[in-house]
Amino acid sequence: MQGTSSKVFITGCAGFIGFHLSKRLLDEGFTVLGIDNMNNYYDPILKEDRLKILKKNPHFSFIRGSMENLELLEKMFEQFNPDAVVHLAAQAGVRYSLTNPQTYIQSNLVGFFNLLECCKKHKIPHLLYASSSSVYGGNEKIPFSIDDRTDHPISLYAATKKANELMAYTYSHLFQLPTTGLRFFTVYGPWGRPDMAIFSFSNAIMNKQPIQIYNYGNMKRDFTYIDDVVESIVRLMNNGPPKGDSQPPYKVYNIGNHKPVQLNDMIKLLEDQLERRAIKNYMPIQPGDVPETFADINDLIQDTQFTPSISIEEGIKNFVKWYKEYYNIS
Repeated sequence: MQGTSSKVFITGCAGFIGFHLSKRLLDEGFTVLGIDNMNNYYDPILKEDRLKILKKNPHFSFIRGSMENLELLEKMFEQFNPDAVVHLAAQAGVRYSLTNPQTYIQSNLVGFFNLLECCKKHKIPHLLYASSSSVYGGNEKIPFSIDDRTDHPISLYAATKKANELMAYTYSHLFQLPTTGLRFFTVYGPWGRPDMAIFSFSNAIMNKQPIQIYNYGNMKRDFTYIDDVVESIVRLMNNGPPKGDSQPPYKVYNIGNHKPVQLNDMIKLLEDQLERRAIKNYMPIQPGDVPETFADINDLIQDTQFTPSISIEEGIKNFVKWYKEYYNIS
């Protein structure tokens, strides 16, 4: 895809990954149309502040709306006629899906179905969409490979993400719609999501509140820095759609750092950067949680010639620098 001549439709553009991807593409001369429902799953002010940055670019247009609104989506596709679609809008969170399941069905299933229908109708050259490392469920084989079975999700959130992959495969098979699934592994960094561990722990530590450490600290996460995630998406976009040949034009990738980090080690790094000690409350593992995530990224490296490489030390340092600036902490 060539900068100024390329138009990209990004769903969830005021979200964490959506904001960073939109900004990167705008900086490279793309025209970006974004949609976001600006819900209050976490502080909407953070989403508004991300949007303010994007709106400074004349090549960015924004529609406030939900993926469940098929009529609105149709209108956007007809007027904008995108060269590619990156679908990042979703109801996120494993634990939230235990208490608010209906939200996941509407946003993650109905919303994704509407998007697939629009992409089919308008013959979109390439749809890239967010999946999640949670699709691997309770898999004990490490690292997680895209060739592993993913038919035992242990949360409704994971089930909806697996359903998205199956729906995408069906549309690729039936209608030759090129789709690329992105299985994200614990993405973090500046402008991140307040419900994610690094951000929520920072809030608790700075407010002298206890942090809940599940599985008694015996958790490992493949923390993946936002810049590595965006670079992976951009390269997959620039590569063009998966090649059909005799198979459907469909592929999924693990987007991870390939270096799992013990939760206690992450907390120590956070304490050092924040210059405060955490009040630790150790608890059993929660329903829907997995003890370890670890991405096999061989396909990503092979197809994009890119290896995510930003270390947890550098990533947390960058996050805390942003966090202190954003909240005016001296």
